[in-house]
Formats: sequence, C-alpha cells, structure tokens
Amino acid sequence: MRIAVSGASGLIGAAVVEDLRQAGHDVRTLRRANKGTRFTDAVAWSPEESSVDIEALNGVEAVIHLAGHGVAEGSMDAAHKKKIRDSRVLGTRTLISAMKQLHPPPRVFISASASGYYGDRGDNILTEASGPGEGFLSEMVREWEAESSKYDAPGTRTAILRFSIVMDPAGGALERMITPFKLGVGGKLGNGQQWWSWITLDDAVRVIRFALEDERAKGVINATSPNPARNSEIAAALGKILKRPAVMTVPRFVLRFGLGREMADTLLLASQRILPAKLNEWGFVFQHDTIGKCMARMAEKMK
Repeated sequence: MRIAVSGASGLIGAAVVEDLRQAGHDVRTLRRANKGTRFTDAVAWSPEESSVDIEALNGVEAVIHLAGHGVAEGSMDAAHKKKIRDSRVLGTRTLISAMKQLHPPPRVFISASASGYYGDRGDNILTEASGPGEGFLSEMVREWEAESSKYDAPGTRTAILRFSIVMDPAGGALERMITPFKLGVGGKLGNGQQWWSWITLDDAVRVIRFALEDERAKGVINATSPNPARNSEIAAALGKILKRPAVMTVPRFVLRFGLGREMADTLLLASQRILPAKLNEWGFVFQHDTIGKCMARMAEKMK
C-alpha cells in the first residue's frame, strides 16, 4: 500500500514507518514546510497555515495520523496548552481538509488519540464505552477525536486509537524514569496506588498494523495492554531489571512543586485502569501483556 504518516519523527511514528517499510509498503511521511514547499520523498504540510501538498498526497491508500506536540514538553501554562491543542485539533482539521480533496479517498484513516480522555478515575475499570473524565487533557482529547470523526468519505474506514503510556527506553515516560533508578533514588510516585495503563512500543506498532489491515477495526479503540498496573508495581519491576533499589518515594507535594500541580496530577498521579475491550473481543494477541513481560522486553532493548 501507499501510506502517508504524520508524526513520523516521534517515538511511535518512527517505529511505525520502519515497520511498514520493512513490510514492503510505500511510506510517505508528512514533513513540516512553508506553504508551497515541495519534497520528492515526502508530503509537505503546515498545520498552522492549513497547508498540505495535495498532489504529493494523491494515490495514498491509507493515512496514519500521529502528529502532536509533546504534552510533557513544557509546563501546563496557557501557551503550552495552546500548542498541545492546536497541534492536534488544527493539525487533524488540516489533514482531513486535504484528504477530502483526494479522488479516490484513502481506504483507511487511522488517527491517534490518548487515554487522557478518561481523566483521573481511581479504581474504576474503563473501556471504550466509558465516558470522559474532567480537566484540560480530557477536554482536548474530546475535541481532537471530534475532528478525527469528521472524516466520513464513502469507502473509508476510520479508526481512532486511544494510546496509554507507551513503554520504551528510547523515549516517553520510561526513559524519564530510568535515570533516577540508575542513581539509586528510584521508586513510587505519591502513594504508588494510582493505576497506570501502558503498552510497549512494539505492541503499539502492532495495534496500528492491526487497525490498518483488519476491517473490524473502526471507531474508538483503546490501545493499551490488558493488564494495567499500579505505579508501585511498575517501579518495583523497573528496579528489578536495572538491579537498583525501588524503595524511594517521591511525595505528591515534591512532584507538584517540581512540575506544577496540573502537570504532576495529570501525568503522574492520575489513576487510569483501562482495558482494551475491543482488541480483546477481536482476539488481538499482545506480545507483552503483563508488566513482567514488558520489563523483560525493556531489558532486552537496553543491552
């Protein structure tokens, strides 16, 4: 297939592009550029200018939309929130506007979303049928998904993947956790009882491939392992593979002081016990379905 991928330089995007190319697909990455710029090996786009090189996008059979400014790349002030929102909402709007001009339209549209939709929900078990939570991230994700849902070209199947924490030593939450453990000061965050829903990068890529290839994959889909774990369990498992103690506790007030209350509460202290109900129903098999298998895989990658 000829496939366009946005967010191709990100943690998930780079892995997806490599996987698809190894499988023999013709992958066109969306590359930021000024209006009017042309590339020979990519699709030029500028979400801020609502600009996409339609000619370079023609003939694409699938679009995988993963672009979005990193939530943890700044404090939760108004400017950072605007970057988070605009990169997702306006970026999706720009891409869909371009897709509507394609004849024929792509057969598959896969758009990333996030588990932030659910907010902080304690011990409640959450599936795709669960309602949204509260706060900025939940509101932003709802708006983001609403934009993704606007693409309804006849013959196009749309899948919206709500990714949980993506585990990989090369980036994301796990990369940030490794350094304190190596220094001997790793441990649980807050009381450690908050549920963290997670997925390995390998399985995240496999979920995208599944959504690309399986006709059943449509609508909102939780892209998360079937076994969420408490933060204290994840800290203990990480300490074990790094052969470092996991006895320290980073108090809630320290996290809030260092990161700001909203950032700490949203990204580290919120509790989300999410299950991939649809993937389970369809028989999708996770390679790393427990935190033990996840950490074994992380150990392999860190060798």
